[in-house]
Amino acid sequence: MGAGPGAASSSLTPWQLARARAIAGAGAPLIGLLCRTLRWRVEGMEHHDAIVARGRQPVFAFWHGRILPATYFWRGRGIVVMTSRNFDGEWIARIIRRFGYGTARGSTSRGARRALIQLKRDVAAGRPAAVTVDGPRGPARRVQPGAVWLAGVTGHPILPFHIEAERHWSASSWDRTQIPRPFSRVAVAIGAPFDVPDPSEDGVVEAHRVALEQELAALVDRAAAMLRG
Repeated sequence: MGAGPGAASSSLTPWQLARARAIAGAGAPLIGLLCRTLRWRVEGMEHHDAIVARGRQPVFAFWHGRILPATYFWRGRGIVVMTSRNFDGEWIARIIRRFGYGTARGSTSRGARRALIQLKRDVAAGRPAAVTVDGPRGPARRVQPGAVWLAGVTGHPILPFHIEAERHWSASSWDRTQIPRPFSRVAVAIGAPFDVPDPSEDGVVEAHRVALEQELAALVDRAAAMLRG
């Protein structure tokens, strides 16, 4: 199982922990209330179902700016997610646990190796994993190699997806976090899964990192087309 609530909290002050608890306590119900008003349109769910039917686990891959709707859409599946070991990661972890997720604490900038090893163990134990592939600080929509490495060492496929809301607010953060407006139409475009061979072989990680980046770009266009249709 993913790391528990205290796994990354030792470096935070009591005030930061109290704030994280307050944010999660207010934020999780608000996210649930908002997302229950959304009108979801989904294409490609058969890709996910086929992975599960074969007794495998997906390694979900998506852009950091779509954390909010993704948290609700994939809720209750026991997915383990990497979250940062800082204050923002703390309140995010507390929120997503309320939606049935596990957490592995780390990021591309701090504790990445430890978190990826935890994710590897979780996938081996039969739990799906999810990685915001351009997180935690960007550059936006530039895939980092963690998800590719994880798929390669576990033998489980990457499942890319993108979520786009027809009407939304965009945060001023580096990832332009998208918050769907109430009662908006939301498109979920799920791509075909793909396997990654041994990541220790020369060029494997980079080639599949580029392929994943291209597939996610295509899914952005596909989700936009779904909203136009």
